Amino acid sequence: MVDLAIVIVNYNTREDLDRCLHSIAASEGDFTRQVIIVDNASTDGSAEMVRAKHPWVDRLIVTDHNGGYAYANNIGLRALGFGEGAAQGALPRYVLLLNPDTILPPTALREMLAFMDRSPDVGAAGPKLVRQDGRLDLACRRSFPTPAVSFYRIIGLSKLFPSSPRFGRYNMTFLDPDVETEVDAVVGAFMLMRAEALLQAGLLDEAFFMYGEDLDLCYRIKEKGWRIVYHPEVTVVHVKGASSRKSSRRAIAAFYDAMRIFHNKHYRASTPALVNLLIDLGISIFKALALWRDGLRPAERKRVASA
Repeated sequence: MVDLAIVIVNYNTREDLDRCLHSIAASEGDFTRQVIIVDNASTDGSAEMVRAKHPWVDRLIVTDHNGGYAYANNIGLRALGFGEGAAQGALPRYVLLLNPDTILPPTALREMLAFMDRSPDVGAAGPKLVRQDGRLDLACRRSFPTPAVSFYRIIGLSKLFPSSPRFGRYNMTFLDPDVETEVDAVVGAFMLMRAEALLQAGLLDEAFFMYGEDLDLCYRIKEKGWRIVYHPEVTVVHVKGASSRKSSRRAIAAFYDAMRIFHNKHYRASTPALVNLLIDLGISIFKALALWRDGLRPAERKRVASA
């Protein structure tokens, strides 16, 4: 049984992927690993780079179109044996969903695996993610976007009052980033999952093209009784947005579409009709504003919707 299987989805991030793979190859620890790269129809020579510079990668799968993050991750997970009819004995002990724009310290994988080994009730965990300038990547620990949490986020109260346990719940900014915390969700840029938890929760929901699929998977893992933990004793660099900045308008639209999909899936049935109407209206308005602002920015200042 392989200890750790790593699934990396790549879309036109050749240099970032190269750097990420170098960091994986330099990882320390007495564990077995398997690396699967799913290339989402890149046109920048990513697949050729992997073949030429990283022949140790266990499997490279090149898709014929960009079907989105959940779609490509599911291809990798099915290649590992997950999905309908999966058998526990044939699977790796742990699965890591990893973005190509991450840089792993040599001990990161070993320490995360050790944490999971001593925490048998944890279904998924993530490290402290930091940007290249050392700032915390706020997405690395989150609450579920309930109607109230989403409202505070959309109208800006989460940014105005980040230390408020009420208004700062979206990214849990009221908590010390160096304290281990049980959370609702960790981000798919580095999501380490126990195989049993993933088996019970199922694959990613491909209704999400980009954004939201990690929240949805964490929601389903927690529904099965597992804990999800933010483990800041491990720090990983996340360049963030390397792929989505190449198509910022598509990324922005996907971000707001993911809000709507998540709400419809998990909250609409239990939310009053008027509140649902206001949520739909708010998402539409803020999506339009975000796209308008993005259109005014020069190319070098395009940004990801969640940044």
